[in-house]
Amino acid sequence: MTLSVFDRDQLEQNEHALLAPYAMKSNMSKGRLYNEPEHPYRSRYQRDRDRIVHSRAFRRLEYKTQVFVNSEGDHFRTRLTHTLEVAMITRTIGRCLRLNEDLIETLALAHDMGHPAFGHSGEQKLNQLMQEHGGFEHNHQTLRIVELLEKKYPDFDGLNLTWEVREGIIKHSMDYNKPEKHQYDPYKAPLLEVQAVNIGDEIAYNSHDLDDGLSAGLFTFSDLAHIDIWREAFNAVNKKYHELDEKTLGSYVVREIIDRQVQDVLTHTQHIIQQYGISSVDDVRNTMKPIVTLSPELEQKNKELKEYLYKNFYTHYQVEIMNQKGLRIIQELFELFINNPRLLDPSTLERLNHTPLQRVVCDYIAGMTDRYAFNTYRKLCSLSERYNF
Repeated sequence: MTLSVFDRDQLEQNEHALLAPYAMKSNMSKGRLYNEPEHPYRSRYQRDRDRIVHSRAFRRLEYKTQVFVNSEGDHFRTRLTHTLEVAMITRTIGRCLRLNEDLIETLALAHDMGHPAFGHSGEQKLNQLMQEHGGFEHNHQTLRIVELLEKKYPDFDGLNLTWEVREGIIKHSMDYNKPEKHQYDPYKAPLLEVQAVNIGDEIAYNSHDLDDGLSAGLFTFSDLAHIDIWREAFNAVNKKYHELDEKTLGSYVVREIIDRQVQDVLTHTQHIIQQYGISSVDDVRNTMKPIVTLSPELEQKNKELKEYLYKNFYTHYQVEIMNQKGLRIIQELFELFINNPRLLDPSTLERLNHTPLQRVVCDYIAGMTDRYAFNTYRKLCSLSERYNF
């Protein structure tokens, strides 16, 4: 008996048969910037996903800060583990809504590649340093990475991803009622797959930052008792598993919070789809209001949790100490490279032939991991450090 290969054509036929009418289908893509032959057994978005995973920028996420600097502990989230958790949560949302999981996974894996070292404080510092030179924002930086900075192919710069993935990157976590000046349909709403990644990202970082804060001992169960979303999940879990040790109980409560939010997104999104009469991709694009989103009730509870985390976690003095070190490193490296570009490595220095100095330096620093930034700072700024050639 000869088994037939499950090829790209069959994958595309299955998408049309199984996915919702408002889901983005692979063969409906606007294509790539540079023409390439189609792959025989991978769809366009599966190919994009693999290009993301094989990129250097994706690998560097392992040593980039989520909240705690990588060296602070082995069990805290990094940008990479956060990214994988976003992909898992978002695939679940996409599968239940019958969206394109391959497109969702690609967007989820790519969504934080433009983040610099030292978390959001690192992003804010680079934006401050670049204010007179176009600014810095991690979604725009991710787009620069996939369109320009990755060097893996002989015929073009970047990864040559599909139009929909590039559009999803620039519209991630952005208010698309206030269009940016870009070429990716700024006056059209993002696909539902993009919106699913946006809400999945929010669910992931709120819940998992809560978990990391508990693990670090920055707050306790009693501190969280007045937060509605925590209290409701805690009571449900504690009622069912009242003899669990505190560590396991905390993990189960976080799991319950994630599950409740995902269920709420699914229920509320189905309601919105029916209310707005969404029956095609065009309907999605023309609906300039979020469709894949939490209900107003849970959104309010989520806001309460975010405010608590900001006050008691992101600005906690132990986190702030590491943030300030990171900000100083970014500031001093930026000024050092601007004043003496010869300190840049040769491949980066070459880019000065066609790119302004400030942007070259910004790209270089934004690509650094926490560890590489620390080591570079030590080599260039420490009087006692020897440089080994």
